[in-house]
Amino acid sequence: MTQDSARARGSRLLPIDWLRGLVMVLMTLDHASDAFNAGRLFTDSVRLDRPVLPVADFFTRWVTHVCAPTFVFLAGASVALSIARRRREGDRPSDIDRHLVLRGLLITALEGWMSLVFGTHGPRPMLVLQVLYAIGMGMVCMAALRRLPARWLLVFGLLGWVLSEPLAGWALSQQGLLATAGKLLLLGGNVGPSVLVGYPLFPWLCTLVLGFCFGTWLVAQPAEGRAQRTARLLVAWGVGLLGLYLLVRGLNGVGNMALYRHGSSLVQWLHVSKYPPSLAFWGLEMGLAALLLALAFWAHREAWPLVLLGQTALFYYLLHAHLLALLSYALGLHRTAGLQATYLAALAVVLVMLPLCRWYRGYKRAHPRGWPQYI
Repeated sequence: MTQDSARARGSRLLPIDWLRGLVMVLMTLDHASDAFNAGRLFTDSVRLDRPVLPVADFFTRWVTHVCAPTFVFLAGASVALSIARRRREGDRPSDIDRHLVLRGLLITALEGWMSLVFGTHGPRPMLVLQVLYAIGMGMVCMAALRRLPARWLLVFGLLGWVLSEPLAGWALSQQGLLATAGKLLLLGGNVGPSVLVGYPLFPWLCTLVLGFCFGTWLVAQPAEGRAQRTARLLVAWGVGLLGLYLLVRGLNGVGNMALYRHGSSLVQWLHVSKYPPSLAFWGLEMGLAALLLALAFWAHREAWPLVLLGQTALFYYLLHAHLLALLSYALGLHRTAGLQATYLAALAVVLVMLPLCRWYRGYKRAHPRGWPQYI
């Protein structure tokens, strides 16, 4: 093993890779449902709400809600860890900025590829700005925001979550250029005939910023006892966020982007707005993510399949969607099957991707400063 590849391995925190790998598997289930499941639910917004939600399809969709906020939060943490490593290796501030901007723009461009290939939003091709757009443009923003004190960034991120609903309401009332800017930054929705904003930048940037604050805190911690201190912090954070979610959802007023509960069933309590993301959404999903990450820091073992997927996340993301689409068309089951085919397809694609990801991880470790640093 070369000195560079040893550094590349040693710079990673395996609990973060473990959690990222877990949400990659859950994401595969959601994308398998999109490829195979004729009954797939997509009701995560007041615009798409239904009074009755089939339980099995609802939970198949709901368990994947944790994926996007976890991806974005961990992307922010990884930015902080990567910056610290590059500083130790002697990179200049301008080199770090260039890497962030170039990687962010590449990830954003990959969003365009994925949406144009897999998007089915009417008769014409449509650019759908989703999680890769949020992560990519968030990285571009971090080239500047990383210079602010961490406490300012923490306040910015938390206030962004709290203010997301009134800001979305303001954007909804605007016309012309302000309406377009509001959709891109705050609300989401159609921007012209060929662009759909699924992930408005501002609330998702707040989540990436909070992940950056967490990563900055991790860098500052002495190695001795770091796992235990981190787990305790994450438990407190997770319990607090879940308490916030219960309060907001229980009041059934502001805090969930006008997506109210139709009764008191568990499904209705868990039915939170993702488009755009609400305070209830952040509380529930990031609370669960924090507890899962605490578990990883406390009891994590190098369960290699999840760690492996977490260390090759973007490679996995790009390839697995193509495999699912090809499989659904090859079997003649594209969006015509049910949950059994959905779960089997997800399992099959994960198993196929494991050896491919193992090969890519080895190649990436052997070329830590080559093109794989961007994927």
